[in-house]
Amino acid sequence: MRAAQARAEREGWPMVIAIVDSTGHLVMLHKLDQAQYGSIPVAQAKAETAVKFRRPTKVFEDAVAAGGLGMRLLGMDNLLPLDGGLPLIVGGEVIGAIGVSGMQSVQDAQIAQAGVDGLLEHDA
Repeated sequence: MRAAQARAEREGWPMVIAIVDSTGHLVMLHKLDQAQYGSIPVAQAKAETAVKFRRPTKVFEDAVAAGGLGMRLLGMDNLLPLDGGLPLIVGGEVIGAIGVSGMQSVQDAQIAQAGVDGLLEHDA
């Protein structure tokens, strides 16, 4: 959380950062100053999607953008197909996930990656 928040503050981006455990339950949520309230459930949903499916949410965003069969994902109520959610993996095990919302999806993903990088540095 600390690394993601530091990066968001450095960029001047009002973000919401959510971290869930390996079962998808919220363990930490931080709304930075001026972040929109609508980003709170979005950040949580990104984190939940990343942990439930054990993959970055960008995979689903790309599938929807490609159209065709990827559009069927929009009918699922248990995933959010927007970039900005990443699983947290330590020692080959998914221990949780981070989801970020507040800016464009590509910017959300940058902040989520900063959180992952911070975890990996701490774990090393």
